[in-house]
Amino acid sequence: MSSPTSTSLPQDLICDLLVIGSGAGGLATAITARKLGLDVVVIEKEPVFGGTTAFSGGVLWIPGSRHAQVPDDRPAMRTYMRHQTGDYYDEASVEAFLDNAPRMVEWFERETAVQFLPTLYPDYHPDAPGGAQVGRSILAAPFDSSLLGADLARLRPPLETITFVGMMFNSSNADLKHFFRATKSLVSAAYVARRLGGHLLDLLRYRRGVQVTSGNALAARLAKSCFDLGIPIHTNADARELLLADGRVNGARVQLQGHEQRITARRGVVLACGGYAQDLARIAARYPHLQRGGEHLSPVPEGNTGDGLRLAEAVGGHADMRFDGTGAAAWMPVSLVPLSGGRVGVFPHLLDRYKPGIIGVLRNGRRFTNESNSYHDVGAAMIEACAGQQETAMWLICDQSTISTYGLGYAKPAPMPLGGLIRKGYLFKGRTLADLARATGIDAVGLEATVHEYNDTASHGVDAQFGRGTTAFNRYLADPAHRPNPCVAPVGKGPYYAVKVLMGDLGTFDGLRTTAAGEVQRVDGSVISGLYAVGNDRASVMGGNYPGAGITLGPAMTFGWLTAHVIAGALAHPEFSSATEAARHVA
Repeated sequence: MSSPTSTSLPQDLICDLLVIGSGAGGLATAITARKLGLDVVVIEKEPVFGGTTAFSGGVLWIPGSRHAQVPDDRPAMRTYMRHQTGDYYDEASVEAFLDNAPRMVEWFERETAVQFLPTLYPDYHPDAPGGAQVGRSILAAPFDSSLLGADLARLRPPLETITFVGMMFNSSNADLKHFFRATKSLVSAAYVARRLGGHLLDLLRYRRGVQVTSGNALAARLAKSCFDLGIPIHTNADARELLLADGRVNGARVQLQGHEQRITARRGVVLACGGYAQDLARIAARYPHLQRGGEHLSPVPEGNTGDGLRLAEAVGGHADMRFDGTGAAAWMPVSLVPLSGGRVGVFPHLLDRYKPGIIGVLRNGRRFTNESNSYHDVGAAMIEACAGQQETAMWLICDQSTISTYGLGYAKPAPMPLGGLIRKGYLFKGRTLADLARATGIDAVGLEATVHEYNDTASHGVDAQFGRGTTAFNRYLADPAHRPNPCVAPVGKGPYYAVKVLMGDLGTFDGLRTTAAGEVQRVDGSVISGLYAVGNDRASVMGGNYPGAGITLGPAMTFGWLTAHVIAGALAHPEFSSATEAARHVA
């Protein structure tokens, strides 16, 4: 077998298990299968590994994990899942997930380089039946990615638009608080100076930041675990076709640097290609705002073009496009950022919407939702509010004091300059609200009326229209120093600023129909022998909803771990009705 760092493959390679894709679901499957004694090969069509995981927040939703900050109970977890998934509740898969997610975490922390930290994230709907006010989400621990050695060059860099000169932050950690206070506190200024100094030294030595956090840390830790186990991750290796023998999938035809190879996999193939968020034809048929002529900007990797779905469909697999309305994807409000050299990037609005003094309005100048709800909920509300219109867009609005304190979108807080982003058309500025309306195309009368109505109660910390700041999740990413409501402040004196926000996504919820064990099914429910799907190639267990931070990565790693046990013969088969008892013995 070729070395773990090689991108070359022998003409005919034979292994036990072939994993196609290198995100968290695929690598979790590969690592588990290798630890269970299987010979595993991972291929990735892009020149870098890590998939969408490397761009993500690195958070996993794991109810009942050992890192939980408060006691939790199984009935509450089940109630919450049933409430959040509604008509799409899949009892077998939900029970398998709830049984084994904590065990998966313990196993990876014990057996591999993957480590996690607790968070204080509330569920996204903490007041719903069974919802938790804190503690079900965990976070990948920071990692020194220089430990990858020569393979550091193949680790997908973090999303450029959410770094500062390439330096990473966790959305919920102390880093950002210090950066926001750097001009007001000597302690914060010293902290920022140390962070910047260490980062600049890394740039000089490695030509990139190596102290990685969030999803980049998770991707790096998973890759390090693969390499420690001798699992090769072959990049620039594009799976073109699945191989069949006697009705069973037993490998793939792979294109590598213009040459074709065959990989035979005795136990089967796992599809982990990241879903179809960059498959323009498929999303045009599924995304409501595209169906009516709107624009869509996804920050996920360009390689997420639905390869796993197409490979499976070619051998009879069923892509289950059943999540109705706004359930096809994990929505993310985004803005288009002008970068250096004429490039453009996509900025996900993860933090600014929660801050006091920032509101979101449609072209008519009116608010339409609680801006401090989750990105998925705000995105779904945006799609619905713009029904019947060709454009699906909102504008985030704030005053001078607010943008100086928190920034707005890609625009950083003071003392960072704003002029360049104004000249490039990313940031709009107006001396008055009417001036801002003219610059953006927003209805001036509607905007002025909205700000007047909002300010009438915002001065008392109350959002009379949408109840912003009334849930634990609303408040979690707001400004705890702002009283009485960390999410609500009036839009004060001008000048005023705006950023245009469009629809994006963090990945797709639709995917291949599978058993709870991850076996890919045909439209009649029969199983395609030797073919499995994990991650976003598998239809989401969350039923097209977004219940909490990490509901993509948590199931991706849990079901990857479980699927590997099934392939290795370590768990009952094909469903997990009795497998969860077996899992207690292998965990």
